[in-house]
Amino acid sequence: MNDPGAVMVISGLALCAATVSIRVIAGAVLRLQENKLKYLNAQTSVGSESRLERIEQAIDAIAVEVERISEGQRFTTKLLSERTSRSVS
Repeated sequence: MNDPGAVMVISGLALCAATVSIRVIAGAVLRLQENKLKYLNAQTSVGSESRLERIEQAIDAIAVEVERISEGQRFTTKLLSERTSRSVS
């Protein structure tokens, strides 16, 4: 192994093997990260849809309650106006 040409060829092959190995490992890590992001995005969209559905239900319930309050206010106003018109007559 004292031949400089043989040492350079072996060193070149080792460098190529290391480069290929690093590229393969880096590609696998990138695919793993992409899959994790896709999974998290899918989970987030499912969670967001159910959350939006609950918000819609809450808004509908609030709308019903506001309508009930408004009806009570109209009824009270009607009673007070009738009472006032009777006392004036």
